[in-house]
Amino acid sequence: MPLVIAGERSGVGKTTVTLTLLASLCRRGSLIQSFKVGPDYIDPMFHQHVTNRACRNLDPVLTSEAYVQECFARHIQEVDFALVEGVMGLFDGIKGTKQDSSQSLIPSPQSPIASTAHVARLLDLPVVLVIDCSRLSGSVAAIAYGYCSFDPRIKIAGVVLNRVGSDRHLSLLKDSLLPLQLPIIGVLRREDNITIPDRHLGLIPTAELPQLDAVIERLADLGDTCFDWDRLLPLLGTRDWGQGKGERENQSKIQNPKSKIRVAVARDRAFNFYYQDNLDLLQQLGAELIFWSPLEDALPKNVQGMYFGGGFPEVFAEQLAENTSAREAVKTAIIAGIPTIAECGGLMYLCEEIVDFEGKSWSMVGVLPTTSVMGGRLTLGYRRAVALQDNLLVDAGGTIYGHEFHRSRLIPEPNLPLFQTYRCDSEEATGNEGWNFPMNLHASYIHMHWGACPEIPQRFLKNCFLYGI
Repeated sequence: MPLVIAGERSGVGKTTVTLTLLASLCRRGSLIQSFKVGPDYIDPMFHQHVTNRACRNLDPVLTSEAYVQECFARHIQEVDFALVEGVMGLFDGIKGTKQDSSQSLIPSPQSPIASTAHVARLLDLPVVLVIDCSRLSGSVAAIAYGYCSFDPRIKIAGVVLNRVGSDRHLSLLKDSLLPLQLPIIGVLRREDNITIPDRHLGLIPTAELPQLDAVIERLADLGDTCFDWDRLLPLLGTRDWGQGKGERENQSKIQNPKSKIRVAVARDRAFNFYYQDNLDLLQQLGAELIFWSPLEDALPKNVQGMYFGGGFPEVFAEQLAENTSAREAVKTAIIAGIPTIAECGGLMYLCEEIVDFEGKSWSMVGVLPTTSVMGGRLTLGYRRAVALQDNLLVDAGGTIYGHEFHRSRLIPEPNLPLFQTYRCDSEEATGNEGWNFPMNLHASYIHMHWGACPEIPQRFLKNCFLYGI
């Protein structure tokens, strides 16, 4: 039975515990498939760095409950172990429902939508709860008891005690937990020499960390000794999970490709926020993905479409600005009508300029008549977006679900926006979003996962095919 690693709140060390488990298991020669609850891009990069397998996101808001089950079932085939890292605290999610009746979600006061608990229930998986013990002793039992009893549908298989300060501290924690008869799955001491640096949108991505292999090796050493492997290994195995679960809901929607369509995908240190499922869908639908770097390369020749994911263009704005030939080639191609998707960081790259956190301006592609300005305010949350006009991916009136996570804003805002956006947990409108320029460019801060709606990449590739004729 695979296992979910959950936290009692954000910042308790879920990712460290997960990477420690993955590193130790990989050292044993095991094949492991990892998953991440929610829309996160960066944690899955670390998973993949350890396991050499693409981590898959499980998000019933961006996709659907059925897709979460199908994705999980499909990717645990032919592996030894499976591990799901949760998001925020175990019961942190949203209270809203999806408006599309075919993908409706019923909220629960105990397990809000898209919470780790919600996904654990969908997949019928046990949970190991990570508790930050750095400022706890006897109170740890109250926390553990509360999480175990809050929603009886959630099976708490045990706890991992993180940031334990000393043998005396550990003894107090164990004595407090003893009456609960709740297994202690692992104990991690305070490890000041094992750190992964972060910045304004979370952890620094793997491609920017030359010392990461050494950190992972230290985590593997730690994992060899800090976990109760006799209890853990039976929980992580995949053989007994979900006989007959997770029928592939979208197989009938995916058409066999008739010819390869060349799509240039920007992927480097500046642009690396992609859901692997999106890239897989493009390939299944007939795309040949040509990866290139707007930091260093020329735009690939003879392509019929372009895809710019999110990332950190503001961090590498000077280098992006210096690659003048790439910027000019991208602008020329878009003006000529090449179908282009630009999400968040990709949108910023297509602006006239990026103004970084220090107030310095850097020239970008210039196809959008606006400037992306970095600021301290974080825009964050799930969005329901209703198309205000026909565009590259959906018709006017069509609804998509996505996620925003950025600290920049556009000045001026678009005067012919793509979407009217709403919070997914209420009817509150959040404003207008995106650029349509005119029908060939889809540029927006909203990140989409196409897993439950392959008609979106299908429509994109159809336009790419027509452009190439």
